[in-house]
Amino acid sequence: MTFKVLFGQFMHETNTFSVQPGDVPAFHKMFLYRGADAVAHLRDTNSEYAGFMDAAQRFDWTPLHTVAASANPCGKITDAAWHALGGLILAGALEPDIDGVLLALHGAMVTDSYDDAEGQLLAELREILGPDIPIAITLDLHANVSDRLAQHANIIVSYRSYPHIDMRERGLQAGELLQRTLRGEIKPHTVLARRPLLDGADGGRTDVGPMLELQARAAEFEQEDGVLAVSINAGFGLADIADVGPTVLVTHDTLGDSANTNARYQAMAEELMDRIWDTRDVITNRYLTPAEAAAIAEAHDGQNKPLIIADYADNPGAGTYGDATNLLKAMLDAGLENAAFGALRDAEAAAELVAAGTGATVSLKIGGKVDPRFGGPPLEVSGEVIHTGDGHYICDGPMWAGLEKSFGPSAVLRVGGVDILIVSNLLQITDLQQFLSNNIDPRQKKTVALKSMQHFRAAFEPIASKVIVCDCGALAPPDRRSLPFQKVRRPLYPLDPAVQADGSLPTAPAKDA
Repeated sequence: MTFKVLFGQFMHETNTFSVQPGDVPAFHKMFLYRGADAVAHLRDTNSEYAGFMDAAQRFDWTPLHTVAASANPCGKITDAAWHALGGLILAGALEPDIDGVLLALHGAMVTDSYDDAEGQLLAELREILGPDIPIAITLDLHANVSDRLAQHANIIVSYRSYPHIDMRERGLQAGELLQRTLRGEIKPHTVLARRPLLDGADGGRTDVGPMLELQARAAEFEQEDGVLAVSINAGFGLADIADVGPTVLVTHDTLGDSANTNARYQAMAEELMDRIWDTRDVITNRYLTPAEAAAIAEAHDGQNKPLIIADYADNPGAGTYGDATNLLKAMLDAGLENAAFGALRDAEAAAELVAAGTGATVSLKIGGKVDPRFGGPPLEVSGEVIHTGDGHYICDGPMWAGLEKSFGPSAVLRVGGVDILIVSNLLQITDLQQFLSNNIDPRQKKTVALKSMQHFRAAFEPIASKVIVCDCGALAPPDRRSLPFQKVRRPLYPLDPAVQADGSLPTAPAKDA
């Protein structure tokens, strides 16, 4: 029997402290494909959508393509964008004879009107489809999962890697579970556990730290009868919403379960959440000041392999502005030679440099223009334009292999011994091609500073002599307590360091009368 399955992707990780809104053009800058255009652009990529298409081919489905849209993290998604793009998915659900749904969501989208945007989308989708059409979704490992989202999705499968390199695999896994559901082999349901945490599991790192043990235990649970998928979400702590924080989801089979054994699966989720709570203070990164990072770079001898400096707090992948200058200033002040820095998002400066052309000597202000409080003010620099281009590249690294992306009009300005990649569009550094396509070979540099938290490691650790991490004071600080939270549920760790695992605060001892 051939099944008709609705496909959709609508992804955004929202930093609610950013003043830059996510509108429809923001999705165009990453990707926005309507209908079957998604097939041509995403079929051969490492993406959830490609995994969906793998499932369609394997199971001979008839796919209904609605939209595949993803925007770089920024501030809240506008209501207009939510209705325009989410509306394409909802309109598809009105088509006749839909048997099932496969959606790629992030799990941390916030809009002007909806703090739980994906939960709202699924609630509206469920209202159209009714209770019996199965909905399977994939989530980013940094999802902030609401009870409502878990209620309306039958199948939930989250990434298991950070850096994220398993998107296609997870898309296929969700498709396989949906196929078993459509055939009547299973009847999935998802339970959820959480603790009073802003984020956890060492930010979700899967190369070191608590997630290794957590995922090993989750894999053991998945071998037990009835368990279909265990998803561990580290949460996204730059969202000022009630549902912020880590969650564990256990998708299990209820077919023929007359005893209603939800409690067994809930206990699995609670065990894993207890471990996340117990490791809440584990931090494997050492965060350096810009001056400390530059001093290490000045003294470092990498034996012909570069020192990589992660400009952690200005990671565009966490919704920052990508224009922080504090680390760059420290590198210039230290007089570093044979160094690269990127990508600094400054469309105004990029346009000026492109207009000046390769070989020109230019003096101008770069970076720090959106909000100089976060990461430093504009820098006045003079240098030589050594490259200009359209910013287009095709990823060939482990994370986004095959995906076309663009920095927009871009230029490389050599200031002293530092080649500065200045771009128009906001993207974190995840792939060597982001430098190589702009005539910077990071493998030949002594120092490479890049704007990323963790995703860079998949492509850049193999070429690095050493990796260090810098906190430049931008909009994604390692210590979230510096941010003005107002809407998160309280008490919440680490904002309320005395909070207990059950959400209570210690009772002060009674004073003697």
